[in-house]
Amino acid sequence: MPELPEVETVMRGLDGHLTGRRIVSARLNRPDIRFVVPPELPAVLTGAKVLGFRRRGKFMLMRVDNGFSVLIHLGMSGRMLLDGMPALHEHFVLETDDGGRVGFVDPRRFGVLDLLRTADEDRHKLLAAMGPEPLGNAFSAPVLAAALKGKATPIKAALLDQRVVAGIGNIYASEALFRAGIDPRRLAGKISRPRIELLVREIRATLLEAIAAGGSSLRDYVQPSGELGYFQHAWKVYGRAGEACERCPGLPGCAGIKSITQAGRSTFYCARTQR
Repeated sequence: MPELPEVETVMRGLDGHLTGRRIVSARLNRPDIRFVVPPELPAVLTGAKVLGFRRRGKFMLMRVDNGFSVLIHLGMSGRMLLDGMPALHEHFVLETDDGGRVGFVDPRRFGVLDLLRTADEDRHKLLAAMGPEPLGNAFSAPVLAAALKGKATPIKAALLDQRVVAGIGNIYASEALFRAGIDPRRLAGKISRPRIELLVREIRATLLEAIAAGGSSLRDYVQPSGELGYFQHAWKVYGRAGEACERCPGLPGCAGIKSITQAGRSTFYCARTQR
């Protein structure tokens, strides 16, 4: 599933392509994706001007000038394609006054399209309980420490909880924990304040580097332009089980990068340097 850097990259591509344009045609090719899509969506969007975009965790919100927003989640396999020909599994299409075209393609149909009033965005059932944005001012060591206090779950699982912090998924949780030197199995409520401060810094740094690289291309993800992301070439542990750890290759006690399963998800870490 695309995580925060991939969603941010897609959103920026859509923003550059759609903001300021008027929608001359909006078409649903099926009534549902993961959930039923509001049938009035095409009528609400046709003739509206796109004002801009906002990301909330792994969701995108497209705002238009009649007071509505479109909530978009890419699911497991969703892609937004710009100015291309109609594609297989293209469930939603927008055409704009400059001749532009955007198609939402989702073969597995785990994505989400919903319509809501812009004023009600933060009260939407899929957004209301979300934690702070990790790149925003509301995310800090005191905030994360308060969210982790008393938690008896492993820190990796806690970071995947969107109520603790929004947008972090499997890849970037593993990468940030490696950079911070924290064992993903350590109980979230037992991590000291100095280590939480370091973790907050490394979460921010990891996400910003990934955004700069266009995200990580894994399975279905591509940028709206069709380009791949490149952050997968900078992964330090994710997907590298059995390889040497860059911090301690060949040193006594170094067994390379390990992979374990936590809550049904693969976790990658160095047992020697992450404590």
